[in-house]
Amino acid sequence: MSEDQYGKQHPQEQYRSPQAQDSDRIRHPGATGEMDVEPDHGEDSYRGTGRLTGKRAIITGGDSGIGRAVAVAYAREGADVLISYLPEEEDDARDTVRLIEKAGRKAVAVPGDIRDEAHCGRIVRTALDELGGVDILVNNAAYQMAQDGGILDITTEQFDRVMKTNLYAMFWLSKAAAPHMEPGSTIINTASIQAYQPAPNLLDYATTKAGIVAFTKALGANLADRGIRVNAVAPGPIWTPLIPATMPKEKVESFGGDTPMARAGQPAELAPAYVFFASQESSYITGEVLGVTGGKPLA
Repeated sequence: MSEDQYGKQHPQEQYRSPQAQDSDRIRHPGATGEMDVEPDHGEDSYRGTGRLTGKRAIITGGDSGIGRAVAVAYAREGADVLISYLPEEEDDARDTVRLIEKAGRKAVAVPGDIRDEAHCGRIVRTALDELGGVDILVNNAAYQMAQDGGILDITTEQFDRVMKTNLYAMFWLSKAAAPHMEPGSTIINTASIQAYQPAPNLLDYATTKAGIVAFTKALGANLADRGIRVNAVAPGPIWTPLIPATMPKEKVESFGGDTPMARAGQPAELAPAYVFFASQESSYITGEVLGVTGGKPLA
């Protein structure tokens, strides 16, 4: 791994592949501290240059994985950050808060379940009260649970949870935040390669990710006159606690190996895409989806 995100290095060799780990050891949705090989969130490598100085960000699912990497990057770029997370992820959330504060920025932690519309409203109100406003909304939190039997194994309860977490919450948070966002603000949604290459065992999850792509394109046009840009990042196979928590160990060992990069991506490799969309450098971009997939096509 290079010293920072600007160092030149062979991308296939930048990070080692995750090792096999028994999923029985990790409770869903997974905790960073329970992983044999923890993800890289940029703790030791992300170097900020002030691109988001003075901005205020909300990041759902900001306790671990991609959300933590984005929180670290935003703080080091000069933003104050509110993270939302499930109460059972308190340990990870505390670690993320420490990383934000270590960067010299204000951190606000809001536990709760974003399947509740009222809680989504509380997240936005807390950002307004504690941070003084909202310039960046990152709809990142998601739920997935693979079912090898496909539709025959997906219960109504699971389908409802996936829809509420991945789609409804994005709608509720965007609707609550938009009236308070000034021109130049941004909404960034986490889509997935599953929106374009859906796996049969992730039928419900892939459906929501395709919905996120459509929502992003439509909302980008909807809010353009208000000066609010809306874009999405579509990750490929990224090493997060969710992987060993939901996959058998033999699949964990080969996770990401089928990409041209021949390995899984790390959350730290996603963060620059979220910084770009949050900054004024992407001022002429809205309604777009950026794939960070290790070379797998979004098609």
